[in-house]
Amino acid sequence: MVTISNKIKKAPYTALYPVPAVLVTCADENLKPNVITIAWTGTVNSVPPMVYVSVRPDRFSYKLIKETGEFVINVPSAGIVKEVDFCGMNSGRDVDKFAATGLTPLPAAVVKAPLIKECPVNIECQVKQVIELGSHHMFIGEIVSVHIDQDSLNQKGQVDMDLAKAVSYCAGEYRGVDLIIGTHGYSRRSR
Repeated sequence: MVTISNKIKKAPYTALYPVPAVLVTCADENLKPNVITIAWTGTVNSVPPMVYVSVRPDRFSYKLIKETGEFVINVPSAGIVKEVDFCGMNSGRDVDKFAATGLTPLPAAVVKAPLIKECPVNIECQVKQVIELGSHHMFIGEIVSVHIDQDSLNQKGQVDMDLAKAVSYCAGEYRGVDLIIGTHGYSRRSR
């Protein structure tokens, strides 16, 4: 290891943290749904609004998303983190994750994959591009509809993190993201 100041140089690895922990739903051609826990996800474009999920090709959900060209990113709350972990530790090849966890599938507005009722935010996506990166393939999806629980909105109609209680993933741990340490643009206002 090389030391620079108090920094220790390490070999490249996925050191970016925290990342969202989300439940991605998809369905087969017979509309049988599946859920996969994903931490490799984020926003990639504003207009049109686009997000991505990266999935290993050997995962059961990979085939479903690849064949249908659709998925839903369901943003879970801290209250269902055990279900989030279960969906990441078990394969849809072996278990019906909706039945096993008690999560409730709801019809989506545009795509065939279901929303998860217990998640305060649901983002319907249609795949626009697949990029083969190595261990994972990135599905870039255009957001075609968004659903937000009314009781997770603030007075401005925006998601309130204290109410939604979103979950992040960091070095093998699920963590809450409900501590406000600043707001967009506050560095300009404080000068």
